[in-house]
Amino acid sequence: MTARTAARLVWSLCAGCVAGIGGLLVLKVLNGAADLRSALLAAAPLAFSVVGALVAARQQRNPVGWQLLAVGALMTANLLGESYARYALVTAPGTLPGGLYGAWLGWTYAPILAILAIFLPLYFPTGRLLSPRWRPIVWLGIGFLAFAVAGNALWPGPDPPLLGLGPVPNPVVFLPQAKPLFELLRSLAGLCLLPGIAGAIAALVVRFRRSRGIERQQLKWFTYAAALAPLPGFAYEAAPSIFGLLRTLILPLVPISVGVAILRYRLYEIDRIINRTLVYGLLTAVLGLGYAAGSLVFVLIAGAGSDPPSWLIAGATLAAAAIFRPARRHIQAAVDRRFNRRKYNAAQTIQAFSTRLRDQIDLDTLFNELLSVVDQTMEPTRVSFWLRPSPPGSSGTAGSEARPTQWAY
Repeated sequence: MTARTAARLVWSLCAGCVAGIGGLLVLKVLNGAADLRSALLAAAPLAFSVVGALVAARQQRNPVGWQLLAVGALMTANLLGESYARYALVTAPGTLPGGLYGAWLGWTYAPILAILAIFLPLYFPTGRLLSPRWRPIVWLGIGFLAFAVAGNALWPGPDPPLLGLGPVPNPVVFLPQAKPLFELLRSLAGLCLLPGIAGAIAALVVRFRRSRGIERQQLKWFTYAAALAPLPGFAYEAAPSIFGLLRTLILPLVPISVGVAILRYRLYEIDRIINRTLVYGLLTAVLGLGYAAGSLVFVLIAGAGSDPPSWLIAGATLAAAAIFRPARRHIQAAVDRRFNRRKYNAAQTIQAFSTRLRDQIDLDTLFNELLSVVDQTMEPTRVSFWLRPSPPGSSGTAGSEARPTQWAY
């Protein structure tokens, strides 16, 4: 395939995904589900499709872009099929043909899971495996993909229900009497999935430990998004009402982070993003726990079922505002000390130099200490120290010229 043909294929697939997302939004309106959450639901397939097309068009030999584009196409088919089936089978029965086939597309979750959980961590960011020793993990992913797709796409319906539509018969059934065979395929898919995910995570950890420079920054972007991906699952257990919102907001971060890493746009901003996420995440947890503890104390004192008075709510708000800045300062210092030791050591060195500077009057000693501080904090290859000439009539030597002093490392 030539480069031009590949580019045309990439953008054609991307255009098809965008058109499918447009149809999805129209069906959401027709099904009476036109709200903010439904609109945000289209953000994930759109992000995967567009970012995947950008990466695949620029680096056609890198499978990462094609993987993202495949996930975007599969997610679009999955969501569009669900909305189409809901309209054809529930909202307006009989108005559109092929409603069962729309529900049948629920099996597309299997390749999405295989790509995101196994293949993408194995090939990111270079598009190559670390070594041939990791090929068994690839075969585990292929095995899960084959067994899961066959076991779900050919499962004799109506059990299990598809996509929340209730029991829907499977329109593609070749062997209705072979249900035990498809149960076996599902079991084999499960046996391949867990070791495949574990191997992909191990490969990502090994690649990160061996990486240096640009590749390490690329891996930081990917691991940042991967670390946030499980949050919707935790929210589903603790607060099911925000599960859908978190899923629609966090899932697009995966293709966006991969696109930033591969295309190297603002690549080195990831350290600041990770730092801010840790600081404000911990700060939110501290303030939330403080508010929960205050509410618990009030309930224990006033009794269950009592509504807190307005003065207590105002006091809790003022207390949270009062401890915000000191708590953020201490959490920032703790995060820097643990995760950004270089910055923390540089700040300590500068603070110690500032203390000595107040009492230092000898120019040669000051010069040597300043060079030492610059070397420890910034690690330059060359340092120039310039003395500004004393103005005429000052206590210094009149008409003296600036003499640069240079120090090379």
